[in-house]
Amino acid sequence: MIRISVIKNFKRTEKKYIISSATYLSLREKLGSHVIEDEYGWDTICSLYFDTENFDLIRRSIDKPVYKEKLRLRSYNVPTADKKVYVELKKKYDGIVYKRRISLKYSDALNFLQSGDCDKIKQKDKQIANELLFAISRYSLKPAMVVCYDRLALVCPEDPDVRITFDTSIRARDYELDLLKGSHGWGVLDKDKYIMEIKVNSAMPLWLVHALRECEIRPGSFSKYGTAYKQKLKLIDVAEQ
Repeated sequence: MIRISVIKNFKRTEKKYIISSATYLSLREKLGSHVIEDEYGWDTICSLYFDTENFDLIRRSIDKPVYKEKLRLRSYNVPTADKKVYVELKKKYDGIVYKRRISLKYSDALNFLQSGDCDKIKQKDKQIANELLFAISRYSLKPAMVVCYDRLALVCPEDPDVRITFDTSIRARDYELDLLKGSHGWGVLDKDKYIMEIKVNSAMPLWLVHALRECEIRPGSFSKYGTAYKQKLKLIDVAEQ
């Protein structure tokens, strides 16, 4: 199983696809030995998204602007207070994704996000921490929604810059805004569906292009947080009727 080092800032192209479980199985067969599981393999991803009082960041993102950004606290599996998590600022400009992130223990990450305390942050990460704090201050961000899902992460052993992920069982909640509370929530996507993301730093390799073509897979658009937010609005409309 290949080991991937943690990257604190990077840029890459990400393409999303919505596929059925049957298509998933067919594609896995065609990918063959070109990809293997990374150090996480199947894992549960838990993210706490931060937004304004009126959800301005995700509302702007849904409108598909040229530039958009999100801030989240991310954990691999449900964390404990002492488990390492990531505070991430994800920016997307003209189809290119830029991420800036730092890693901290969950309790320290919460303290940093709530009070701006940088005492637990390594000196080499101070600049990124300042960028995160600027975003929090600029938008007056606060915890807004938890989004969790099960993910299979694959990487190309010959070119680790090529990564493919499959996300399923996506769920969300706008209550208990603490990752320590678990990965429960309402269903965001049909359990028979997968959200596939292909992440590359340059051109997509030909073997992957051919596999997608043979499975008749075409790019789509899907935001987990955005879809959950729109579902939240529908629930509010139903409750008010």
